[in-house]
Amino acid sequence: MTGPESASATGPESAPPTESGSETAPAAESGSETAPVSAPDDADAPAPTTPRRRGWASWSGRVRVRREAWREAHPGAASALSIGVTVLCAALVIAALVMPNSVVGLGPAKFLRIPSEGIIAAAVALALPRRPRIVLAAVFGVVLGALTLINFLDMGFNEYLGRSFNAILDWSLLSDAESYLEDTLGKTATVAVSVGAVVLVLLLFVLLALATVRLSNLLARHPGRATRGTLIAGVVWITCSSFGLQIAGGVPLASDRTATALEIKARQVRDTLHDEAEFQKVAKVDAFGNTPADQLVPDLRGKDVIFTFIESYGRSAIEDPIMAPDVDKTLDAQTESLTKAGYAAKSGWLTSATYGGSSWLGHSTTMSGLWVSNQQRYRTVMASDHLSITKAFQKTGDFDTVGVMPGIQKGWPEQSYYGLDKVYNAFQLGYKGPKFSWSTMPDQYALQQFQDRVHSKQPADGKSRMSLLILTSSHQPWAPIPKMVPWDQLGDGSVFDAIQKAGNKASDVIADTTKSRQEYGKSIQYSVTALTQWLERYGNDNTVLVFLGDHQPIARVSGNHASRDVPISIVAKDPKMLDAISSWNWTDGLRPAHNAPVWKMSSFRDRFLTAYGSTPHPKNN
Repeated sequence: MTGPESASATGPESAPPTESGSETAPAAESGSETAPVSAPDDADAPAPTTPRRRGWASWSGRVRVRREAWREAHPGAASALSIGVTVLCAALVIAALVMPNSVVGLGPAKFLRIPSEGIIAAAVALALPRRPRIVLAAVFGVVLGALTLINFLDMGFNEYLGRSFNAILDWSLLSDAESYLEDTLGKTATVAVSVGAVVLVLLLFVLLALATVRLSNLLARHPGRATRGTLIAGVVWITCSSFGLQIAGGVPLASDRTATALEIKARQVRDTLHDEAEFQKVAKVDAFGNTPADQLVPDLRGKDVIFTFIESYGRSAIEDPIMAPDVDKTLDAQTESLTKAGYAAKSGWLTSATYGGSSWLGHSTTMSGLWVSNQQRYRTVMASDHLSITKAFQKTGDFDTVGVMPGIQKGWPEQSYYGLDKVYNAFQLGYKGPKFSWSTMPDQYALQQFQDRVHSKQPADGKSRMSLLILTSSHQPWAPIPKMVPWDQLGDGSVFDAIQKAGNKASDVIADTTKSRQEYGKSIQYSVTALTQWLERYGNDNTVLVFLGDHQPIARVSGNHASRDVPISIVAKDPKMLDAISSWNWTDGLRPAHNAPVWKMSSFRDRFLTAYGSTPHPKNN
């Protein structure tokens, strides 16, 4: 970086003092010499340098001398290089000031705006003495780096989760993203990506800090022209803002993007902290919190009730023109097969509390009856005694409660909240086959293990059973996708080796939006087929199956303005089970009509408990 401060050849610490009491800067290796510099003799003179500091000062001095020698030898090239670096610094700072926070918002026009923050920063720099100016410029660069990082995080969160990054709650999700990358791309590639990301972030902070310091030095060297230029830029910005002048695509020429982003993030932090306190109050209110055990789900006593979540099963799978034709054929074909087997089904829509990921938020919203839309709310609910649907079955004392969670690969303390007597995780289902990207095992295998380990066995003491299953085969990146095999050939899962090897590579599907949509649709077909075939094969007159999606797939698949709706179906042989929900006006069959009722996912708990005979007894702590 060039500037008046860096142009001097040496400083007081360039070399140890000579015997005459003066200091001499180290000469360049070419033999050039520098004039002696008088040693400081005031009371504030620096303490003697250590050998390490003297070594650094000596090396730094040699670099300065070489640089000055090169400038003297090549004045034209030095001038061009200095101008080029300055232009790049200005471009970097302006780009950081006007950068949008969504991939959709990116475009050349967005980077041609006039940032008000840059004009204000220039005016402040011109008014400050050297040292405060440099410190403030460096701080401004670091803050700008932090905002740019948050902009990039916003882009990723908007693309995958349909919302912006929450600086209070979402840092914990980065470890989940790393795990997802490892399952998708492999450990080596994930380490490379992680290291590269860290290096780029550090580089971003350093470059922006250096750029802002360099630009502030430039302003200080030319105060007259800098002052006139700043005033002109300010007048132009005010004029453009007042008249609403725009460039291509209706983009305002006058920008206050950074100030607006700071305001939004500050408001988000405030709202997040306020929301935490308010939600704790909401979670203490429970319409069924004091309901006696004998008044919970009395109409389901003696039934085999199964709740199943299908990963990323969203409305787009049924209505998007790319995915819907084949998915709808599968739903219609499976509806027909179930009808022949004596089952009936009704289906509707629920609006999920999450989008593109964070499936646990959808699970907890459905089961708790609370709108669990972020990680803090999730922690609050899991630590509460707010009654979940599954816990209601356990509370009756008449049901064994079991969970089959092939996606769980570590401790799961949530088991207590959900009231599950026993949980089978990914390591307890005997699977010896290959992983299918993030999914630890195919849904068909998980369902067969549920049958062998749980469903085929009678509960003790003549109890009924309630089961919670979380299927994972339709998890992104939808490559490779398992295929159905004969149920009696599943064995330990090794049969899937050839299927996994012949499948698509995750990296190929991720990079292609159209292919991602196509493969997503195939994964939903697979999961729905596996579940309904299991029901035909192993269900009985007392089986009541409730299955739904946890959220829509990512925006790149579902669309930038897709709803958050997911389909939900209830399937049973006993006509009383569907008569109980006749007032819901759901669509017959597994495919909900476009105009079928849409409810918030958080409303399902109370509707379900009420439909099957539960009596409200409110609790308000």
